[in-house]
Amino acid sequence: MKYTGSPKFTHKQADKVGVLITNLGTPEAPTKQALRPYLKQFLSDPRVVEIPRLLWWMILNLVILNIRPKRSAKAYETVWEETGSPLMTHTANQARALSAKLKQKWGEDLVVDFAMRYGQPSVSNTIQEMLNQGVRKLVVLPLYPQYCASTTGSTFDAVAEDFQQRRWIPELRFVTQYCDNPEYIQAVADKIRLHWQTNPRADKLLLSYHGIPKRYLTNGDPYHCQCHKTSRLIADNLGLTSDQYMTTFQSRFGREEWLKPYTDHTLQGFPEQGVKSVQVVCPGFSSDCLETIEEIGEENREYFMEAGGERYEYISALNSDDSHINLLASLVEDNLVGWQGQADNQLRDSLARDLGADK
Repeated sequence: MKYTGSPKFTHKQADKVGVLITNLGTPEAPTKQALRPYLKQFLSDPRVVEIPRLLWWMILNLVILNIRPKRSAKAYETVWEETGSPLMTHTANQARALSAKLKQKWGEDLVVDFAMRYGQPSVSNTIQEMLNQGVRKLVVLPLYPQYCASTTGSTFDAVAEDFQQRRWIPELRFVTQYCDNPEYIQAVADKIRLHWQTNPRADKLLLSYHGIPKRYLTNGDPYHCQCHKTSRLIADNLGLTSDQYMTTFQSRFGREEWLKPYTDHTLQGFPEQGVKSVQVVCPGFSSDCLETIEEIGEENREYFMEAGGERYEYISALNSDDSHINLLASLVEDNLVGWQGQADNQLRDSLARDLGADK
């Protein structure tokens, strides 16, 4: 194996601490041509689709990639912004805000950047850029509050795969979840309270999370339990009773059973149960994206209103709210303990040159 080095490395380079935040990813444009490679990378991940590889290869390449890119491109067109996809915009803004927050204390010895698990900027390329700047200790913070093998686990896979190719592996600390972090719960609850200041409370508060196949739960994935824990803690913070809120799961595809209750089916059934107004929040999403803006904000609104609903409101994600940046900074600083010291780079450089190093 040929190991990757850093082309800008010198032995006297100052050691820095890196903070890498990650999210799922986005196509580079709302077009069929851009969606196909993005979806292929995403859906080829064995963490995302746990089906025998040969069978899934045929389904993916012969069916899905010939149908879904065009359909997905149309959906992305409805949410695309001048700066790109909403997920890209929000994640970049979060990285800038987090960098500014942390550097108030840590100064230029801290490097903050972001990457996408699928698409660009890739995990591997971003890690290389950070190493080029002298990062020797790395905190990776996937922006998924609830752990799931398909998201958080897959992100770890990407980092580990990158490290397998490197001669010098940085020290690593990896945040797997923060589903019950008090600052996180408070931030989401306060976001809901802020909405209530200008919009009367609805008959029901729906907390909708991305779905996964039920089979993943029965095989040991903690995601379902962590989602329900998050919902319970948010409801407790808001003083809600069990009949005033509900946890549901969205974004399923395929024929097998996914986590229930399904968000769309729930909304379609609410009006006949006497629930005429509903407010929806998605605590599992750190940034607004296609799934929150188009699927929850528009598609599911139609389901509810067509079934006889009278008022439907989507409460946006935390995005770059101050409370969210403060939470992320707190999570990072919890993982920076013991990393304050700096190496004596001049001594290291002198010793390396004595031994024949040329840089």
